[in-house]
Amino acid sequence: MIMAETLPPDRNKSAGKNRGGKSGKVADFRYQRPPQPDARACGGNGRSKGANGDGRRAGRGKTTPANPASSARPDLADIGAMKPSSHGEAYAALDLGTNNCRLLIARPSGRDFTVIDAFSRVVKLGEGLATSGRLSDAAMERTLTALTICADKLQRRNVRLARSVATEACRRAENGFAFIERVRRETGIALDIISAEEEARLAVLGCHILLESGDGPAVIFDIGGGSTELVLVEAGGEGSRVPRILDWQSVPWGVVSLTDTVGRLEDSEAARIARFARMKAMVAESFSPFAARVTAAARHPDIRLLGTSGTVTTLASLYLELPSYDRKAVDGLIVPATEMREISARLSVMTPYERSTLPCIGQDRADLVVAGCAILEAILDLWPARRLGVADRGIREGILRSIMAAERQSERSLKALHKQRSGRRPS
Repeated sequence: MIMAETLPPDRNKSAGKNRGGKSGKVADFRYQRPPQPDARACGGNGRSKGANGDGRRAGRGKTTPANPASSARPDLADIGAMKPSSHGEAYAALDLGTNNCRLLIARPSGRDFTVIDAFSRVVKLGEGLATSGRLSDAAMERTLTALTICADKLQRRNVRLARSVATEACRRAENGFAFIERVRRETGIALDIISAEEEARLAVLGCHILLESGDGPAVIFDIGGGSTELVLVEAGGEGSRVPRILDWQSVPWGVVSLTDTVGRLEDSEAARIARFARMKAMVAESFSPFAARVTAAARHPDIRLLGTSGTVTTLASLYLELPSYDRKAVDGLIVPATEMREISARLSVMTPYERSTLPCIGQDRADLVVAGCAILEAILDLWPARRLGVADRGIREGILRSIMAAERQSERSLKALHKQRSGRRPS
């Protein structure tokens, strides 16, 4: 089953794609370079704190690859124009969100991939968008600085295929498309404004491997800067590693848009409590259609929950009491939902300064993490799973798996065609 087919049709295509071309483009071939030796690889810090019992880690051994038949999409590239892959070539995925700019460069490793370079920076592209309807000059300059670094990395690596996507901020902004064109002119990066449907699909494809094992239904969610996606999934059919998408919803509340809409008035504890309650009520109201549709599924005794976002990874870091962020300790962690609620409640009554002094939050997240907590609590209310899986992976990994799956399918087709032709006898 092709995963995209499990999603409802895009009813607002004009808001969900780059007006200059079809949604789903992959290759920006200006980044092709001859093979270059590069022995560098991304390392990671040692695991700071183990987790077992309720804080156990999901089984992770060898990473299970996405099923090519489930993740490949015809619109991902001109498959017929692809050349056979080389082991020295790399693939890249860039995700420009409302708050962050993230790049991942990887090389195929069997049916999976090995990361060889990465970049992440808080750019706050959507800052002020909720009230002005436009991307501000300061936000665009910050973002262009980050994208220039990404362009340099793409040029220095042996990147064969790249897909760069932009999400809610560029979907909503009056000047979103103009900014996309400016990025192309100044950096050479061709961003594709994807729809909320595509954003949800890529997030699931990128992180579903970390779902707890079980037969019950699951919700995978992505709390972004400008929107939040909820996806109801069930285990895939026989032979399929990718879960089937049963239902989904995207709401225009992320950590930036919700903070900007509600405001930053936190001059007293009473004001902070009232502000948090208002945030949670606004999000819950937006979630209500999805909540009504999944009520029956939520009664299953073995429901599961997996979140991918800076909010859940930050709260997981606080749960582990990490002195600094450690992806290896957080990615794949499973935390009791009650613990996440308690951490959320504590953060919601702290002053911005108190939050900024906590490890793994700092100044960048101090003013946004409360909105993330409000969104998370609203999700836990509608999907009351006992545990929450944490993923430090998502759209970028989903893009890479899509590209590589399409490439593998192309190579199989070429081999089959060659075999067919070589087997013909002259008449």
